[in-house]
Amino acid sequence: MSVSTVSKALNDNGRMAADTRERIKALAAEIGFRPNALARGLLSNRSFTVGLLTNDTYGRFTLPVMSGISEALVDHGVSVFLCAIEDDPALGKIHVDAMLDKQVDGIIATGKRVDRSLPVDLAGLPVPVVYAFTKGEPGSVTLTSDDRHGARLATEWLKELGRQRLVHITGPREFVSAVERAEAFRTVAGNDAPVLHGVWSEAWGHEAIDRIWKEGGERPDGIFCGNDQIARGVVDALRERGARVPGDVSVIGFDNWEIMAAQTRPPLTTIDTNLKELGREAGLMVLALAEGRAIEPGLRRLPCKLVIRDSCGGGRQQN
Repeated sequence: MSVSTVSKALNDNGRMAADTRERIKALAAEIGFRPNALARGLLSNRSFTVGLLTNDTYGRFTLPVMSGISEALVDHGVSVFLCAIEDDPALGKIHVDAMLDKQVDGIIATGKRVDRSLPVDLAGLPVPVVYAFTKGEPGSVTLTSDDRHGARLATEWLKELGRQRLVHITGPREFVSAVERAEAFRTVAGNDAPVLHGVWSEAWGHEAIDRIWKEGGERPDGIFCGNDQIARGVVDALRERGARVPGDVSVIGFDNWEIMAAQTRPPLTTIDTNLKELGREAGLMVLALAEGRAIEPGLRRLPCKLVIRDSCGGGRQQN
């Protein structure tokens, strides 16, 4: 067969009989033939690689985002490589320059909080840039989880369980996510519902319960926490004071950090921020931009999901 016929068969384009295409593919697999990716890139003026930049060196948020990106792009023959830049602008520039030298088709920027940009200038690059779970440049394509939606899901579920005395224990006011979750909590629980701001840690969850117990008065029967670490500290502190979870108090976290939520006793009901889906959407968007398709710029908020475990007495999932 001609070179052009074989090329069309292996690249799934052109017109030919289905059995011919399958015979060519079967023979290619039998002899272990692999197309030359470098030659393919030269012909199409693409490298079929995407760079992922992050300052989340711990990987708490970046790894699920990267998993979604990889799943979205693997069927398109596109590879993803990760560069951790910490909070070092010089290191960030080195990695961006290296990505451009490798002629990546696009860059996805992600981080550890949604209200801070990465410490590197990504404006005006010759390749498309998509921002996922980090602050984007003005006029950029940016994706993030809908914190207000997640907080509403959590608070509405506590109300549906019949909990009346609700408290929100969350992170610092300096974080946009903490503020948005607190505002959404009060929209459902009432403007006077208590909100306690602290740090994103188990120790703060423990301290907050200690503070509530020392104040006396009517104690909460439902607690919505700003992240899973705080929630775990809350559950431990409640147990130490003889309060049953979920018998006396229902507890909900945020993030669905499974290693944390599953190891809490009882396992933690929490809000899944759908970071994997967020990564998938970011991957498809950067691919579309690399192929010259138009994507409307702006901020896109992806919905969250309530994952019910034993700390609320359930065992199913709600969207």
